[in-house]
Amino acid sequence: MNYLLVLLGYLIGAIPTGLIVGKCFEIDVRQDGSGNIGATNVNRLLGKKLGLLTLALDMIKGIIPMLLTAYLLKVQFDKELWVILSGGAAFLGHIFPVYLGFKGGKGVATALGIFVYLAPVAVLIDLLIFVIVVRVWGFVSLGSLTASAAMPALIWLLKGSENIFLLALIVGVLTWIKHYENIKRLIRQEEKSWRKTVQENSDTEIHPK
Repeated sequence: MNYLLVLLGYLIGAIPTGLIVGKCFEIDVRQDGSGNIGATNVNRLLGKKLGLLTLALDMIKGIIPMLLTAYLLKVQFDKELWVILSGGAAFLGHIFPVYLGFKGGKGVATALGIFVYLAPVAVLIDLLIFVIVVRVWGFVSLGSLTASAAMPALIWLLKGSENIFLLALIVGVLTWIKHYENIKRLIRQEEKSWRKTVQENSDTEIHPK
């Protein structure tokens, strides 16, 4: 059953919530904006409320498999390991979804949900780091990269378990890999800032048909 729970975690994580939200408003988020199925692109194309909805749904995708695994395994001695594996599988599902030919999002929101469950204090500090970076430099991608790099260090400093630390390390590396286009744009100074996105959203309002 343990392996089935990990597989279920992957299948839940692979649900393309951003794409589904976009389709409800007759927009394929893969064809517009950055082409990403995550909350940032949904926010860019459909506005703040639907962007936040996508963020929440992507976070929930990471939390549900871990809650289910923790409940079903109850007192099993290695329960924490399987809970972590279920969360990690959900993250992999989001960035490599079987439903979309393994072409998914960047995993930031799903990772946030995972670590809200596993390391809430580290998440609070990491969110502060994210907000500061985005406010000062204006790039959500830079905030995400900084936060994903900081999370393993925060878990280590807060004396989290070795398994949670390793998960944060793997998630951080994969997050950087998935952001390679953003990294190239940041280096070329071509990345779009969140301030410009907010201005565009205030100028153009999209209504459901």
